[in-house]
Amino acid sequence: MLTGDRTCKAVLRYARALAESGDSDIVTVPVVTEGGSRAMAHLLIGPASQLFSTPVENSPDEPYDAEVVAELETRTRKLHPGTPAWPAEMTDVPNLDDYDIHF
Repeated sequence: MLTGDRTCKAVLRYARALAESGDSDIVTVPVVTEGGSRAMAHLLIGPASQLFSTPVENSPDEPYDAEVVAELETRTRKLHPGTPAWPAEMTDVPNLDDYDIHF
């Protein structure tokens, strides 16, 4: 599954928050399909999720939906009111705080 960096980071943050709270949820995120078209993927994430992130060189334009990222960040903050710390994690992906996301 190919999705944008910001979306990926938001999903991973939310999955970690869900795992820490022992909860699960279904989220819908924009992706690029094998054929190169854009679609929405539905993911079940929670304590048993085994997600990973790998950079893709020369990938097509990243699918990005600001509303999806904002919703994931809102859900994460409800589980963890403090901002999740990512000082040494995913350093190749810009911090979400650097983007104009309104909650």
